[in-house]
Amino acid sequence: MVKGLTTAKSLWKLTRFRVDDSKELVELRDLSAQADISRAHTDFVANASHELRTPLASIVGYIETLTTPKAGGDPITRNKFLDTMGREAKRMNSLVEDLMSLSRIEAEKHERPQDKIDFASIITHAVRDVNAVQGHEKVKLDIDVEDATVPGDRGQLDQLVRNLIDNAIKYGDSDKPVSVSLDLQSDRWLRFSVADQGQGIAAEHLPHLTRRFYRTDPGRSRASGGTGLGLAIVKHIAERHKGQLDITSTVGVGTTVEIKLPIR
Repeated sequence: MVKGLTTAKSLWKLTRFRVDDSKELVELRDLSAQADISRAHTDFVANASHELRTPLASIVGYIETLTTPKAGGDPITRNKFLDTMGREAKRMNSLVEDLMSLSRIEAEKHERPQDKIDFASIITHAVRDVNAVQGHEKVKLDIDVEDATVPGDRGQLDQLVRNLIDNAIKYGDSDKPVSVSLDLQSDRWLRFSVADQGQGIAAEHLPHLTRRFYRTDPGRSRASGGTGLGLAIVKHIAERHKGQLDITSTVGVGTTVEIKLPIR
């Protein structure tokens, strides 16, 4: 193996063949892509294991504590511990569901969906459901397009919409509304936008937001039930639908996520 032949992280395989007594053939094969994929898989497994290990360790610790007569026999302590164990178990379940979802989306990424989907209907239903849970009109909706039909996968587009709205509610200002809009950017693109009025995200974090398990504030993300996979899932769904994802943010003002989907 030859390292760093073209770049610092490149990896090449060099093989020498003897043709005859006076000639030799040298073959160079670039293995950089395979090495990058291998490193990505290793990092993914390590991150997933870490994310699962943390709540699992917490659950095991509380179970061991509850087996002691002093803690297990006190109703207040027992109920407090059981509540925490329930939260950690739900967090693990959400993480497993997101991992399975991401795996399915990646497996289908080269199969472009062809069903005719009314994207406006998906957004309308998602906003209605969220506002019903919130108990008030937390999400303001503005649809400015007559025909929002796109070729797509209904389940994945619904997941994309709900992930973005859920993120905006989690990380936006709790006292201010989330703005959701859908319009026609040109005769080729539908533009779906979700904007919050939260703390905003520093510019250095923006290029990394769609990486798996990347968090700008790990403590806050875990406390709100985030798995660190939401935007990675959104990115892969957008890519499967030949769409475009754009994230803009200003610290102290808020964050806007735009998804552009081709009409045909």
